[in-house]
Amino acid sequence: MAGERILLVEDAIEVRRFLAESVLASAGYDVLTAANGEEGFTLARDLRPDLVIADYLMTGMTGLEMLAALREAGIALPFILITAEGSEALAVEALRLGVNDYLIKPFDPDDLLAAVARVLREHWTRQITEHIPAQLLAANRQLEQRLRDLDTLVQFGQRVTSTLDLQPVLDHVVQAATAITRAESGILLLADEATGELVLCAATEPQLETGNTRRILVSDSAAGEVMRRGTPLVLTDVHAREIDTDFFFRDLAYVPLLFHSRPIGVLGVANQTASTGFEPATLQLLSVLADFAAIAITNARLHEATVHERDTLDTVLRDTEDAIILVDLQGHVLLCNPAACRTFGLAGEAVIGQSLQAVTDHEGLRELFLKEARTGRLRTTELVVDDGARTLNAHLTFVDGVGKIAVMQDITHLKELDRIKSEFVTTVSHDLRSPLTAILGYLELLRRAGSLNSSQEDFARRIINSVQSITTLITDLLELGKIEAGFDQDREVVVLPPIVESAVEERQHEWEAKQHTMEVELPAALPPVLGHPLRLRQLVSNLLENAIKYTPDGGRVRVTLEANGDFLVLRVADTGIGIPQKDQPYIFDKFYRTDQAIDHYRGTGLGLSIVKSIVEQHHGRIWVDSEPGKGSTFTVMLPAYDSDR
Repeated sequence: MAGERILLVEDAIEVRRFLAESVLASAGYDVLTAANGEEGFTLARDLRPDLVIADYLMTGMTGLEMLAALREAGIALPFILITAEGSEALAVEALRLGVNDYLIKPFDPDDLLAAVARVLREHWTRQITEHIPAQLLAANRQLEQRLRDLDTLVQFGQRVTSTLDLQPVLDHVVQAATAITRAESGILLLADEATGELVLCAATEPQLETGNTRRILVSDSAAGEVMRRGTPLVLTDVHAREIDTDFFFRDLAYVPLLFHSRPIGVLGVANQTASTGFEPATLQLLSVLADFAAIAITNARLHEATVHERDTLDTVLRDTEDAIILVDLQGHVLLCNPAACRTFGLAGEAVIGQSLQAVTDHEGLRELFLKEARTGRLRTTELVVDDGARTLNAHLTFVDGVGKIAVMQDITHLKELDRIKSEFVTTVSHDLRSPLTAILGYLELLRRAGSLNSSQEDFARRIINSVQSITTLITDLLELGKIEAGFDQDREVVVLPPIVESAVEERQHEWEAKQHTMEVELPAALPPVLGHPLRLRQLVSNLLENAIKYTPDGGRVRVTLEANGDFLVLRVADTGIGIPQKDQPYIFDKFYRTDQAIDHYRGTGLGLSIVKSIVEQHHGRIWVDSEPGKGSTFTVMLPAYDSDR
């Protein structure tokens, strides 16, 4: 084939130039030329061309003498002899010296090219025939070794997949690393993200056992350099010590343990007694092992964390006093913690996999899991257990693809406190109303007894206003107590526009007295809500009362109602005094009033608390957008009623 280097030795310059340029170079060969035998011998000895073509008769050293000199120097190159005189004696001498072919001048250039191709082909064939057995044997040995290394990797994979315990996985990694590299020892270091150090977790050398924890600074070690760069490091034929350890070595190879391109540790092998080096193919296998090891270590860590979290969750579920029951989509029990078993008399593990409806006769619990959520993903109710001795507050949550989970808290003491509070409020209200009525009666008797002067009349008016404020406060407290106690649990399908119109008409004398512009926007076709009509009217009325009260004369109040997805949105906006940003998080708290409201407006601070309680009982949301001096907008979102849900 073309491309081989040919040395042409010819003392006739015209012949040399013609053969070199027009014949050999044109055929694609790389041609060297020499003008005599001495020069040809030097070039052949130093450059070792693939073929030598030499003339027989040249000034000084002949072609055969040059060939004989090469043979004496131990240089065997393919050789073609060119001669102008062919004879049997010359042919015998040429063959004896090892000439591969010779041509008699004059000859056709094609004959020369054919002879060159034939000699080179025979030469390469002979080279391959002579060397291929040794090459095949070496390749076979390498292949056998690679198969053994691959078998080691397979065995490593089988071992690490048979266990998810972290330490056995680390030990298997080090053993496999030393096996495929034929190294004397191996170590494995994992990164401690908390301290920024590498921790020695597994090793083959007795003095490096993990019982004696060793730590290496990432910033001051060869292993740390591998961590920082994320690339292998190889040190060969040295006598050194890894910084901050007693780890002496002659050959050392470190490869990073990469998980999603992030180093989590370093795997290393070393020779302490003799330097043998590590071949590139061996290092490649070590890198492959490191990739497998990183995945195995990460899986073992995740398993370890999962087991820990599971054990923690089991402990929480076992020791919590809250009753917890989880059922699947078909209503079969998946989880029933000890508190739930004690509360409902269930037989522990025996109920797992059973239908909840079949294992309990508690009607409230059965009804809780049978009903769907009224809004969103949560349903709440109260369950009475132990023949009325205890009350549980139950929250049922719907978990997509899993089922339903109920968490039940004992609120018996809270119910008792609520009962005491209600009795207290009722008693105090009753005890206060009687003297207040007497105060108003005596004021009326004073007026009938005789005319009052201006100062006395002013004092009487102030007493009446104070009595009315106390009466309003008592009424609001009683209303708030009823709402929070859940006395108004009855629900019906309610159309909101008529309720809003009624509340606006009820307050008409108030906004007309202050010359307000009242704007009401109520679309005709709106879905209803599921609620308590009187409480919904109270909600709208309280928001209107606030808007009218805190809006100066001549201002504007706007009431709108619209549908938005699965909700109805009520907005009451005004151009009143507004609410400072610092007060907005607290305006729905009981008795909270802003400084400006306290100084210039009468009120109890319970109106918005009542509104918020009504909204929450209807599973809605309320918030305010306000800016001092520009007004406020209260927004209420209530779930729209859907008969299909």
